[in-house]
Amino acid sequence: MTFAGMEDRLAIENEMPWEARDLPKTLYRLLAGTAHKFPDNRAVSYQLLSGPTDRAETLTWAQLLEKVNQASNLFRSLGVREGDVVAYILPNCTETLITMLAGATAGIVNPINPLLEPEQIASILRETGAKVVVTLKPFPKTDVAQKVAEAVRHAPHVDTVLEVDLNRYLTPPKSWIVPLVRPKLEGKSLIAHADYKDFNKELARQPKTLSFDDGGKDRVAFYFHTGGTTGMPKVAQHKYSGAIYNGWLGHRMLFTENDNIMCPLPLFHVFACHVIVMASVASGAHVVFPTPAGYRGDGVFDNFWKLIERWKISFIITVPTAVSALMQRQVDADISTVKTAFSGSAPMPLELFKRFESASGVTIVEGYGLTEATCLVSCNPPEGEKKVGSIGIPFPYTDVKIMRGTADGPQECAVDEIGEICISNPGVYAGHTYTEAEKNADLFYDDKYLRTGDLGRIDQDGYLWITGRAKDLIIRGGHNIDPGEIEEAILTHEAVSFAGAIGQPDAYAGEMPCIYVELVEGAAVSADELMEHCKVHVHERAARPKFIGILDELPKTAVGKVFKPDLRKMAITRVYNAALEEAGVQARVVSVIDDKTRGLVAELRRHGADEADVAHVLGNFTRPWEWEK
Repeated sequence: MTFAGMEDRLAIENEMPWEARDLPKTLYRLLAGTAHKFPDNRAVSYQLLSGPTDRAETLTWAQLLEKVNQASNLFRSLGVREGDVVAYILPNCTETLITMLAGATAGIVNPINPLLEPEQIASILRETGAKVVVTLKPFPKTDVAQKVAEAVRHAPHVDTVLEVDLNRYLTPPKSWIVPLVRPKLEGKSLIAHADYKDFNKELARQPKTLSFDDGGKDRVAFYFHTGGTTGMPKVAQHKYSGAIYNGWLGHRMLFTENDNIMCPLPLFHVFACHVIVMASVASGAHVVFPTPAGYRGDGVFDNFWKLIERWKISFIITVPTAVSALMQRQVDADISTVKTAFSGSAPMPLELFKRFESASGVTIVEGYGLTEATCLVSCNPPEGEKKVGSIGIPFPYTDVKIMRGTADGPQECAVDEIGEICISNPGVYAGHTYTEAEKNADLFYDDKYLRTGDLGRIDQDGYLWITGRAKDLIIRGGHNIDPGEIEEAILTHEAVSFAGAIGQPDAYAGEMPCIYVELVEGAAVSADELMEHCKVHVHERAARPKFIGILDELPKTAVGKVFKPDLRKMAITRVYNAALEEAGVQARVVSVIDDKTRGLVAELRRHGADEADVAHVLGNFTRPWEWEK
């Protein structure tokens, strides 16, 4: 069945209740079923280097199942049981995928962002009580191994560290050179509580069939950290049923065993793990991972279209920042096999949407999901009306309500009325979203509907629109940044009295962190000096502010709290006017209003400017604009 609109969604739901669907209860049984149906089909391909003729490693479904069996057996031999945790801190490679699938089979798998600082990695390892860590062997041009060694020193429950050597993907003479220039891991000898072993050598010692029963029942099998690139992240827990729901959606709506999916997204993120890998496992589709760093890898953007031609890609998985970079390159290959590009993580600016479709001839489907809901929530119908700027209609078996708090308790909003987006679906683990019980307090309405913290509305056609955020996160290119950490860092400067960090509009990343400050009476400091202070005290590079504004007084509420909506209006005015001035367009933002259906909207005075010129400039941003009334 196609998925072209609300009628199709309701027809799928009316076939039977979700609970009545005959689906495997565990990830392993889903994987084994697909391997049995398509043993010789390609399951996964991986390129260490991005060239269209560079060496690639491909595993069939039968081979992938054998590797997952071996890794699952290995983890069990190291003492991992159903409630124990296997963490991995890895870039993308074949071993990353194997560890993800096997870790969730033997115990609970915990993907961790290798870009985090050692103290954050250690915090997650302690929070989850990880027994086994899979990470890189020291390798040129990356410090992952060094950071993990430091983190493991402060994570006493880690018994074993399994090292993956990327050198096996290289060919001579490069493979001869790496051992000569490989960095030394100084801290390893200081870790008395953890044994270091070679992942692939240990794997080879294990049988190729599963040596234990996977249990056959639903349980928590994934821990994903969330809550920002600064501070100590929260850990969300996912059950098999949530992951299988995501996989079922991908198979039912999009993918078959004949599809090839390009996924240059990191395997520590739910978008790659649950939306893509699970859909591939459910459908038998072939997924391609180019380079350890995905879109960030050397040459990936330059070679992207040629890679699509090489692998005969039918679906592209992307994010707005990647689309923006791709639009700086010509389409220089045969991409006629591509059916659709699926974009998530952040809203797509209208101008970027139009440029991509015009240049490539490929339709973009925008969707919405979040870590706390295991992932998928809604998307614009692949074969139906796509309302650019919306996040589409809820998937089958996903119930979305727009709620607002009142003195009489939460109430559901009317059509087009803005409130908080709240979700119930098979991916929501009601009451148990986070591993720390206190973090689940006030997270649900009616003990069922997850409060996302996103503000939005549902239009008369059932399409969902995000208009802002109730929670204070800054989302830079799909990465969450906690503004509180930036504020705490700048408040350590003796001249700063109050601070308010927000996300300012950005044509490339969607948002960039910026901060406005109020100084101590009589103090004097420049924005450049404060920027240098932030470079020292804001540890995550992505969280360092793009702009620092010094105000005589920050806007505040009646109880003295910094009033961030006014700061957001200042930032929109400043950024939009700067973009218009740089482009030589005479129009200027004169006010920013809070529209009841669109959120913050910039009002412009024309000054003789042409509307098409303004649209070309401001269409690169996600926040709307209009002429002043």
